[in-house]
Amino acid sequence: MSQVKEDLYQNGLQRQYSGKAEAAAFLLGGIGTGNVSIGSRGDFRDWEIFNHPGKGATLPNTYFSIFAQAEGEEPVVKVLESKLNPPYTRAHGYPPGTAAGLPRMEKSTLRGEYPFVSVQFEDKDLPVDVKLEAFTPFVPLNPDDSGIPGAYITYKVTNTTSVPVKVSIAGSIINPIGATFDQIGNLQIQKCSQNSNLFKQESELSGLILQSTKFEETEREYGNIALTTTNPHTTYKRAWLRGAWFDHLHEFWDDFSENGMLTDLQYDTPANDEATDTGTLGVYETVLPGETKEMNFMLTWYFPNRLNGWSEWIKVKEEGRELIKNYYTNHFDSAWAVAQYLVNNKERLTKKSQSFQQALFNSSLPYYVIDAIASNITVLRSTTCFWLKDGRFLGYEGCQDDWGCCDGNCTHVWNYAQTLAFLFPTLEQNMRETEFLEETTDDGKMNFRAMQMFDSQWMFGSNPAEAAADGQMGTIMRVYREWKLTGDDEFLRRVWPAMKNSLKYALLQWDTDDDLVFDGKQHNTYDIEFYGPNPLTGVFFLGALRAAEEIAKYLGEEETANIYRTVFEKSAKRLEELTWNGEYYIQQLDDVDQYKYQHGMGCLSDQLLGQQLAHLFGLGYLLPEEHVKKAVYSIYKYNFKEDFSKHANPQRTYVLNDEKGLLLCSWPNGGRPKLPFVYSDEVWTGIEYHVATHLIYEGFIEEGLTIVKAVRDRHDGIRRNPWNEVECGHHYARSMSSWGVLIALSGFEFDMTRNEIKFNPRINQDDFTTFWSTGKAWGTYTQKKNINGEWDTAVKVLYGDAAGITVHACGKKWTIE
Repeated sequence: MSQVKEDLYQNGLQRQYSGKAEAAAFLLGGIGTGNVSIGSRGDFRDWEIFNHPGKGATLPNTYFSIFAQAEGEEPVVKVLESKLNPPYTRAHGYPPGTAAGLPRMEKSTLRGEYPFVSVQFEDKDLPVDVKLEAFTPFVPLNPDDSGIPGAYITYKVTNTTSVPVKVSIAGSIINPIGATFDQIGNLQIQKCSQNSNLFKQESELSGLILQSTKFEETEREYGNIALTTTNPHTTYKRAWLRGAWFDHLHEFWDDFSENGMLTDLQYDTPANDEATDTGTLGVYETVLPGETKEMNFMLTWYFPNRLNGWSEWIKVKEEGRELIKNYYTNHFDSAWAVAQYLVNNKERLTKKSQSFQQALFNSSLPYYVIDAIASNITVLRSTTCFWLKDGRFLGYEGCQDDWGCCDGNCTHVWNYAQTLAFLFPTLEQNMRETEFLEETTDDGKMNFRAMQMFDSQWMFGSNPAEAAADGQMGTIMRVYREWKLTGDDEFLRRVWPAMKNSLKYALLQWDTDDDLVFDGKQHNTYDIEFYGPNPLTGVFFLGALRAAEEIAKYLGEEETANIYRTVFEKSAKRLEELTWNGEYYIQQLDDVDQYKYQHGMGCLSDQLLGQQLAHLFGLGYLLPEEHVKKAVYSIYKYNFKEDFSKHANPQRTYVLNDEKGLLLCSWPNGGRPKLPFVYSDEVWTGIEYHVATHLIYEGFIEEGLTIVKAVRDRHDGIRRNPWNEVECGHHYARSMSSWGVLIALSGFEFDMTRNEIKFNPRINQDDFTTFWSTGKAWGTYTQKKNINGEWDTAVKVLYGDAAGITVHACGKKWTIE
């Protein structure tokens, strides 16, 4: 085996990122709560806790600092971030709010294994080693405990000397209540008023509460933040000096540097209008030689009221309904209450989060595959997704720097996503209920962007938007997935009537010549319309028919099931006749330039997306197996490029120079339209992952792994953020197709309607371990050949109830007790 091939199968530790990897930013925060990120220097950045995105949003005066004094020595005082990286090109240098002029740690190394992140600092001046560890609880199948607006932040301090060392760690944070951010992320405090910072102590919990008395509980700006600790030895400064120029930073740094303690300035009135205060909470300990002590903090927030809609221009305008509350308000009424919950449940939340992290990262999959699977979980807890008090779970396609991008649970984009379904299937069910029960009209047309709930409608110009052919058929397949993952018959029966209507609508809307193949005007995920028979929508229709057939049979509607089977067989045969060119499936048009933005004879990377989903969901082959295998290999053969240096792309650019990636389309046999569909020359990670998944299913393991590795190599912390795969916005939903790679490589099959799971690993079969999950439980599966050449197999349940589930693996069958 060549070295390149060996590297594809390599297991091992996840990558680390030096302080120079400025693109690396690890998200903290729960589902539907917003985030703050930790950068590779140990800096806190991208403050997105205010119910909208905030890439680049920074809070001045907000960082942790350390005081360390070895017995008999002078103290060392530094900001707990590694040094700022060049270029230093600001017109006025760095303002004091950045603390750029204060001493910093020499080096830092960030490592993230979701949901845990650590930053190891290095500094020869300090008499101690310092490591930052942080996480927000993440427990699959428990969205409530995975939707907490806060994070644990721990600094571990180890004495490396032969004498005791006095250590203080202080967290400073500005009170941002009422503030806004400008277009480059700078805090604007003109609207701040009556801001105050309180120190509170209750049982073992103590800390600062940042609040404002100006805003009522029903106002959009209302909220509070808490920085707290459970360490017994605390010191605090509720507000830095209210002076002129740079007095505030001078006084704070001199005060802290003297002895690691903080002097509260006894301000008992709120800050003035158009002003705010910075507060600091410190923890101090004496650390003996060789001893390690933990300085435990929690950062929590509570901003309950968000816009009742997708954006300022798509929102409820009825008086009294302009705002709506976040889901987490069902459990908490303040940032302090969140901190109390984190304290009271720390052992349980930590243990369950670690169980998930270890189950996933200790699998025998290649390290970069685990990286791809885990890193895109962040989409669920980014501002791409939000979760309302009434339980509705909603998602943009992605996020711009300061607002959501492409509204409405977009059906055709969320077709690709698998992560949410396998980790939090009840939230996916909620999305299906929105699509079928709120956004599907009586005639079966599904709005591909959910707007009706906000008294709005998605428009193309002056006309209501058409349905999306791929999105509408994909939602039917996804209902089948949700049902098979959970065995929830009640959910299935709720949406089944609307599903049948949506299938009726499909033939009336998109089949103009009654041959059971879509050929009309077919809106799709490329934001344009395809015309004529084509594989993208044609295969999706086949997948929807198969899913509906299986559901109808289960519900005892044999006549309906037989109709779907007959239509499927005729449609599959006709689609094959019209679109198979001997190598792959094409779009059938007499004149490819009759309509703008078609693909014609092109090799479309998405041509078998519906088939890939059919494999994932257990629906089998929709088209002849030998043709499917040949077509998916052709996608790799023609669309994967080892070097983009000579690739001409007049569209949006996501891959550059000598990077590798998979094009959306190519024309190996000529016939490229004068104006091909608008994204054809681009590279989208969500498509790369689903093609990789499909290649693995068809036995092209190395080709699939090659694509996955190419994606993750591009996200190296220097060029791109490993925890943010961008398409039309940050944390793009389509990237969650990466979870399919796990399912394909482990050969995992699931059917909770029959209480069965199966494993048939496609790599490392002799010694294989993987994470698995259904709507009932999750855990690990292991198989290994013993010295007798026989299989030792084990399923370990780490969460939920798997009792009664039958496992099929290695020719064995057993039932979990």
